[in-house]
Amino acid sequence: MPAQMDPTQQQPSIETGPQRIRVLPGASDTAASFQFDQEDHTLGNALRYMIMKKYDLYVELCGYSIPHPSEAKMNLRIQTYGTRMSSAPDLWPCTQVSATEGTNVYDALEKGFDDLMDLCDVVTIKFAAARTDFAGSMDTR
Repeated sequence: MPAQMDPTQQQPSIETGPQRIRVLPGASDTAASFQFDQEDHTLGNALRYMIMKKYDLYVELCGYSIPHPSEAKMNLRIQTYGTRMSSAPDLWPCTQVSATEGTNVYDALEKGFDDLMDLCDVVTIKFAAARTDFAGSMDTR
């Protein structure tokens, strides 16, 4: 967005759009629901998958819902164990780890977004390479 000079300040102010993610009431560090404006199943399912696939030792539940088809809103619910679940049979069902090793819902959401963006970057790179290869093969015909 373009920066505009505020006449009362020497620094430019940057216009920001409306907040598109909000935390719904009743949130804690281990359980929270987030509401995303102008989002649907595309982001909901991808984000849910990324969070559950990579952080299954930390995240107990991650699910999304579309409250109503006529509203452009998507709700995402994340619940964490508060401790890391151990995959080792002798330590099952749960082993305590330090707070830095565990994760809260906000970290899980941020990590999920980061992983999803990384995945999209890989897909973009592979698509561009395949498109270039295809265009090269078409030129040799």
